[in-house]
Amino acid sequence: MNKYTAHIARTLSLPEKSVDATLTLLDEGCTIPFIARYRKERTGNLDEVQITRISEMNDRLKELGRRKETILKTIRAQERLTPELEKKIESCWNLTELEDIYLPFKPRRRTRAQTALGHGLGPLATLLLLQREQAPERAAARFVKGDIPNAEAALQGAKDIIAEQVSEDQQARNTVRAAYRRAAVIASKVVKKKEDTDEAQKFSDYFDFSEPLRRCTSHRMLAMRRGEAAGILRISISVDGEECTERLCRQFVRGRGACQTLVAEAVADSFKRLINPSIENEFATLSKERADDEAIRVFAENLRQLLLSAPLGQKRVLALDPGFANGCKTACLDGQGNLLHHEIIYPHPPKRLYAQATIATLRMIKDFGIEAIAIGNGTASGNRKHSSVKSSSR
Repeated sequence: MNKYTAHIARTLSLPEKSVDATLTLLDEGCTIPFIARYRKERTGNLDEVQITRISEMNDRLKELGRRKETILKTIRAQERLTPELEKKIESCWNLTELEDIYLPFKPRRRTRAQTALGHGLGPLATLLLLQREQAPERAAARFVKGDIPNAEAALQGAKDIIAEQVSEDQQARNTVRAAYRRAAVIASKVVKKKEDTDEAQKFSDYFDFSEPLRRCTSHRMLAMRRGEAAGILRISISVDGEECTERLCRQFVRGRGACQTLVAEAVADSFKRLINPSIENEFATLSKERADDEAIRVFAENLRQLLLSAPLGQKRVLALDPGFANGCKTACLDGQGNLLHHEIIYPHPPKRLYAQATIATLRMIKDFGIEAIAIGNGTASGNRKHSSVKSSSR
């Protein structure tokens, strides 16, 4: 059984047996239309939409699996991989959550927090986070040495460490994400030196524009992003920073006092300098992906309607799908494409009911006023090498 079968089946509310059979067929190189049409007995009559969802989720999970392997390899090389952490990573099925778990172990450029840790200020940061010290300046004085000239520098380094720890806290990041989902605002401003150019005029609606991100339609989102790519617009996504900082402080600050004030300053710095830019980039990417998906969906629906429109106009059509063992499926359609009648005829081997098939065809032409006949390229078609539908006037 495919290792993703159970998760896909549970997520899509489909039988595991059907999902596993579908994944096997996809791995064998079968196309989705082929599976939906000719392998119903193996998939349990799954339709194309269900098979497509299985295929897409399987692709996403494969990508997630590759990312897990990279993360585990990196953390293992740091000799920081515990059985609990490995289990947590292996059981994670969400890419955003996975990246949050990986964040404290992610190789990065040297940060202010790492510099402070290198100066031995980790214990001072822990002391401040405990928020029990009544005189943090006096405690910080014990760390004044070498590159730490005074207690104020020691406290600043400790706050840098706390700020990075807060930014790597999964609950803190989810708090800010919730604020973005609830109240983020997307805004665009024109680049002043480009404002009067001819190229900029097609983006004039977005020279000074803002609205809640959740209400921004795909066509407006994509228009703004095109303006940004052309260097005409500057796009930003923002939330109420004070509200987010207050929520984070409620999570990390306990009571009142000198230590609590320092921790609150570190939390505010963490939101402004580390968490907010990261989550803003995350939501900018997500909103662009959603806009792209919506644009593709609209295009696909428009194309579907175009392809479903009658190629011969409003004519009554007899459609045939030629087959051998299972006969030729026929359908009579009115001028609007509505089904009037359908039956199966057997003019080919092995049954060879030529006369009956001829009589049935002539009867359908007469009874339903058929004006055109469309022949598909089924197994018994005389022109299998062509994939297009043949049609002939009556």
